[in-house]
Amino acid sequence: MRLPRIAWAAYGFALAIIIVDQITKALILGSADIADPRLIPDGYRFAEVIPGILDLTMVRNTGVSFGLFGGGEARWPLTLFAIVVSGALAVWALRTQRRTLITAIGLVMGGALGNVIDRVRFGYVVDFVDFSDTGLFPWVFNVADSAITIGVLLLILDSLRPETPAKVGAAPEKS
Repeated sequence: MRLPRIAWAAYGFALAIIIVDQITKALILGSADIADPRLIPDGYRFAEVIPGILDLTMVRNTGVSFGLFGGGEARWPLTLFAIVVSGALAVWALRTQRRTLITAIGLVMGGALGNVIDRVRFGYVVDFVDFSDTGLFPWVFNVADSAITIGVLLLILDSLRPETPAKVGAAPEKS
């Protein structure tokens, strides 16, 4: 079976997100100058980037994006769920021709798998982007969470797009 070129784009987006996510996490964890990342205390401030607005703070997220379903008992079910969803998205990428949808699929897959790597490695997801000092956004997140959020927004936007009737013999419409 030959994979459609546009599906490779989704897989490329996913791989790029995984790489950027894992590199940023490695850089942030390495900046603490502690050999074992599990010894970094929760709430440890790596850096104050923009005073009163943006900090880089260690948060162990045992739940899903933005700490939902936290507590640690859902580690393996969340891991399995993310892998199943990523697999379903990978299959979906084989069947679509719309660029917005392909981008969304790649972002969600990459974000989900980036966080799966953390759950398997550490038992939690490493979150560190912290805007909580603003009082407007209390959650701490990472690159993978951002990719999932942007991907879901693109999925919603794509679903709101008006359907145009296909012409007989015409190639699928691209967005």
